[in-house]
Amino acid sequence: MIRANEDYGKLPGSYLFSTIAKKVAAFSEANPDKKIIRLGIGDVTQPLCPAVIEALHKAVDEMGKAETFRGYAPDLGYAFLRETIAEKVFRPLGTDIAADEIFVSDGAKSDSANIQEIFAGKTKIAVCDPVYPVYVDSNVMAGRTGTYDAATGLWSDVIYMPCTADNGFSPELPKEVPDLIYLCFPNNPTGAMITKPQLQEWVDYANRNKAVIIYDAAYEAYIHEEGLPHSIYECEGARTCAIELRSFSKNAGFTGTRLGYTVIPKDLKDADGVSLHSLWARRHGTKFNGAPYIVQRAGEAVYSEEGQKQTKEQIEYYMRNARTIYEGLAGAGFTVSGGVNAPYIWMKTPDGMSSWDFFDYLLEKANVVGTPGSGFGPSGEGYFRLTAFGTYENSVEAMERIRKM
Repeated sequence: MIRANEDYGKLPGSYLFSTIAKKVAAFSEANPDKKIIRLGIGDVTQPLCPAVIEALHKAVDEMGKAETFRGYAPDLGYAFLRETIAEKVFRPLGTDIAADEIFVSDGAKSDSANIQEIFAGKTKIAVCDPVYPVYVDSNVMAGRTGTYDAATGLWSDVIYMPCTADNGFSPELPKEVPDLIYLCFPNNPTGAMITKPQLQEWVDYANRNKAVIIYDAAYEAYIHEEGLPHSIYECEGARTCAIELRSFSKNAGFTGTRLGYTVIPKDLKDADGVSLHSLWARRHGTKFNGAPYIVQRAGEAVYSEEGQKQTKEQIEYYMRNARTIYEGLAGAGFTVSGGVNAPYIWMKTPDGMSSWDFFDYLLEKANVVGTPGSGFGPSGEGYFRLTAFGTYENSVEAMERIRKM
């Protein structure tokens, strides 16, 4: 008789944002006259920029002609997009990432969940705490995390690296050496950022201990302060220890269009000298048929002169929201951080309130939706995340409602 994968059954409850959606749906049904402002999920609200729309239309027209019709995409992605990324993203940073080290996909979420498949089953992982839930959940599904303690919210075989106010929400090098280290900067959910010297310490640590860093750079376009690293490959030695995840969802509004890519240098090998680049290429070719041609053409348009100008305007729009939320919360007496190099604002819940109690309180009293910090891990308890991806008008209104609570 067929049996379900026992590791999937270890996952506690439902996915964080599914739980939030159910709670909000129930509140809406019970209060149909209430206008709910959603600042919880990190979904963009500005439409795709004109340069992208034009590229989509042109590509669709091509697909309607026999001589320009496209079928399956190449395994790594079309050369026109990979070469553009290498030229427009990595070369200006002084990095030596080649086009054939870039794997185009349908989004960074999928890649962050799937990348763990190329590592051995007993791989020991280390994650920031709080952390984007997909990193841990995908490793639970792979049977790497041990047993779950509902009282503490910890998995027995996971190395947690607390990110708290005491360390500036920046993880410290773990004493117990992991095989796989997940880092995300600018950080989701705290909005924190680290300096290049700090990131270099992680690269040196990984190389010294033969570990691999999974570096999630989904929010790098929101870095506004000078001198901060936009890619881990700006650090010396990163080619031999790091895999970088990139997304078009937040830098160009592709949340519903779906496009991302993963960078694996050919210099990156396991303890036996096996090329991780080759393993991911094999996995990619076997399990993925490529992002649509029209979407890859849209991605290429993001890096055109017009596309860069237009997407930068969108990012500035969201960062204006971030400043509005940050200043509004601070002015109302809350302890807040983030919102400077990231579209996320991380706030301390008032009066020792738990993060889920504050979620319910905020929804009931202000009809505003955020994300409970404990949903990102034990160190997130007592904190709450708000996103800057709503409209400016709703961001202003949300702050006015919170001020009046």
